[in-house]
Amino acid sequence: MIFGYGAKSWLVAVGVVAIPLSVQLHSLTVEAPAPKKAPVTPPDPRVAKLQGFFQKLDCPVAGLAEDFVRVADENHLDWRLLPSIAVIESGGGKAYRHNNIFGWKQGNQAFSSVRSGLEVVGYKLGRSPLYQRRDSLGKLRIYNENEDYAHSVIALMNRISSFN
Repeated sequence: MIFGYGAKSWLVAVGVVAIPLSVQLHSLTVEAPAPKKAPVTPPDPRVAKLQGFFQKLDCPVAGLAEDFVRVADENHLDWRLLPSIAVIESGGGKAYRHNNIFGWKQGNQAFSSVRSGLEVVGYKLGRSPLYQRRDSLGKLRIYNENEDYAHSVIALMNRISSFN
């Protein structure tokens, strides 16, 4: 006899406790809820309109259309302002230097990339005290004091709006 009376009692006691415990644990297992699907956001129609506009003008910055719209939204700018300035100043990325497609600081400001220039100029036009509380026309009159410049940019903004 390997087990004495005390050992058998102990095994029986453990078995009696273990059986209900395993049943309870089994009944407590629950399946994890299915992950919630993120809502599908429809594409922003401004991006498609801007891409088409840039493509019609053969602008190299057409691939940045989404960035133009995002930067404008982040800085509370009219979404057409930055693209219009870029087209006037550099042909939409056809002729520029120092990754500066906006002619920022008379074209002398160097940026690490075109996208970086977009971020900086968008931030300045939207958030710096010099430009912050002005509408697009007011911003443009400071950006370039030539009265014809502001009207040219506004006219281009209107062309973007009506582009199909």
